[in-house]
Amino acid sequence: MNTRESQKKMAAEAAVEHVQTDQVIGIGSGSTIEYFIQILKERIKLEGLKIVAVPTSYQSMLSLIKNEIPLTTLNEQPELDLAVDGADEIDSKLNLIKGGGGALTQEKIVDSAAKKFIVIADESKLVNKLGEKMPIPIEVIPLSFKTVLKKLKRYNAICTLRTAVKKMGPVITDNGNFIIDAQITDIKDPKQLELEINGIPGVVENGLFVEMADIAYIGTPQGVRKII
Repeated sequence: MNTRESQKKMAAEAAVEHVQTDQVIGIGSGSTIEYFIQILKERIKLEGLKIVAVPTSYQSMLSLIKNEIPLTTLNEQPELDLAVDGADEIDSKLNLIKGGGGALTQEKIVDSAAKKFIVIADESKLVNKLGEKMPIPIEVIPLSFKTVLKKLKRYNAICTLRTAVKKMGPVITDNGNFIIDAQITDIKDPKQLELEINGIPGVVENGLFVEMADIAYIGTPQGVRKII
């Protein structure tokens, strides 16, 4: 296992310690979450934990089914005890950019429904300021993407419509929408920007997760770093 993968696993192991029996848990998407699901499966097997999980994407749903972890929905369980998710960028105040995997809308819905939201990642995701490494993913209604692109010009954003790798045309989210990746390097007020982007007609949600996370576990070569 290379260094980055070992860091992801360490972060996942730290987060799994928060899981208790009879909890309802939101489970995010991405490669770090795969470690969390595998470790959670082992705890369920060894300790007899009784939990149900709300997935944030088809990817996490299929992984949970594969690992025989019981599923539920937000409509059945509208308040979650815990949500665990990854991130594409994390700043020192626990603000995030998410959505590299295209599941930002469902991730934000599920993560915001939890009493405690834990982020897990390797140290490459740490930034001094949001926007240093990653664009902000913006999920948009397909008929609106040109008008949304036009309105994003006010932020001097470099925008691209995310295109698929193994199919022709744009990436289609689990909700049937497009994703615009907006590179905005000078983010002075992440919360205000999050609200303003979401106010553009046609925008479903954006990948700024501001003032949402409670704890981050970051895998590093020296061990797990906890940010609160």
